[in-house]
Amino acid sequence: MSVITDKEKAIAHKCVEYALKHGASAARVSLNKSTNDGCTILNGVLDKVTHAADRSVFIYIYADNRYGTFSTNKLSDTELEEFIAGAIRMVKMLGEDECRKLPETERTAKDAVTGLELGLYDERYLEADVHDRLERAHAISINGANAGEGWTVLSEECEYNESFDDMYLIDSQGFEGRHTETSFSCFSEITIADKDGNRYSGYWWDMSPEYDGLDLHECGMAALRKAISQIGPKKRRSGRYRMVVDRNVASRLVSPIINALNATSIQQKMSFLEDTMNRKIFSDGMTLNDMARTPGKTGSRLFDSEGVATENAPVIEKGVIRKYFVNTYMAAKMGILPTVEDISRPCLMPYLKDKSLMSGEKTISLEDILRYCGSGILVTGFNGGNSNPVTGDFSFGIEGFAFSRGKITHPVREMLITGNLIELWNNLTAVGTDARSSSRWQIPSLAFENVSFSGE
Repeated sequence: MSVITDKEKAIAHKCVEYALKHGASAARVSLNKSTNDGCTILNGVLDKVTHAADRSVFIYIYADNRYGTFSTNKLSDTELEEFIAGAIRMVKMLGEDECRKLPETERTAKDAVTGLELGLYDERYLEADVHDRLERAHAISINGANAGEGWTVLSEECEYNESFDDMYLIDSQGFEGRHTETSFSCFSEITIADKDGNRYSGYWWDMSPEYDGLDLHECGMAALRKAISQIGPKKRRSGRYRMVVDRNVASRLVSPIINALNATSIQQKMSFLEDTMNRKIFSDGMTLNDMARTPGKTGSRLFDSEGVATENAPVIEKGVIRKYFVNTYMAAKMGILPTVEDISRPCLMPYLKDKSLMSGEKTISLEDILRYCGSGILVTGFNGGNSNPVTGDFSFGIEGFAFSRGKITHPVREMLITGNLIELWNNLTAVGTDARSSSRWQIPSLAFENVSFSGE
């Protein structure tokens, strides 16, 4: 499927015209085109080839202080006008809500003209075919490394995917914006058995907006190393330990905080961060920025789904809450200033509580943090659990490794961490610089003091 054409853009403008013609006071239209192609290899043999393509129009209608959202993939003039006229009749049967309106034009993005401004589109996507994708899927495989000292491979699944998304957004106030991006991704999951028949699984993934941005073979090897590292787990006594959290799962401890900063959660009394704006809630070491306008990086965007311009800005600054995520509707409903609807690319900034231990280097790796902490438990996976959005209390099952004198000693399983998110983040001792570049969430390895673990 090709990018959005001028003809299709004209269709989006027709939708706005039809909406106003049939009684809408305002309208927003989102035209979306996307494709996804993939190959899955199971134990060295092609298991599945997938292809999906979609073209659709979403129409957001404001009429007589009422609001409704509708979508269709039928884009002929006659069908669209009939569809929109019927949609407006339905909207006018809904209850009134004076808070429903388009964002002010001065808040909308003015620089998203071509969709290519952020450098997230690789033209080589259009050149690839199924044979190329199949070859790349096979390249993920560990290529016969099916046994080692004390273990054998039971199964290996490798998946390679390419996707393309093009979105064109306009409204009746004159806003026009476009976002175009490609994504290339690989995934590997390997299950092994030790000499006693115990099974262990490891997975790895990688993603890039660029065709050449993946290390395909390393994906399979990383999954194998993760599986092997789990052999021989030991139980650990309950107690309070230093906790280091691997970069691949650290976002689990950040996402409840971002959810709590959303105006919808606050308005519904489902946020433990209500009434905390410009108050110091967390440790000095917690600085979280939204780097929404970072060229070439996954998650970057110039505008949100309302067309409101994003910005690179602090969300939490040295523990102080600096930003709520407030869309136009919630701003009117709560009587507060609007921002953007949600975070685009959260980035947690590096930190060491005891700066005297810094080596002078600009990087802080997981290995650096383990040495810095000395002993404790390294969390590499979360197995279920939840956090209370009202209180911030949490309980998560974890897996990982014990470490001593900065070195991993043995795997641990079947442990539980409990506590409160505000207390946890006030016990923050280290934030690394090792966030994965492939991830939208730039959350690096973390370390906390005095975390409650339940084990034996």
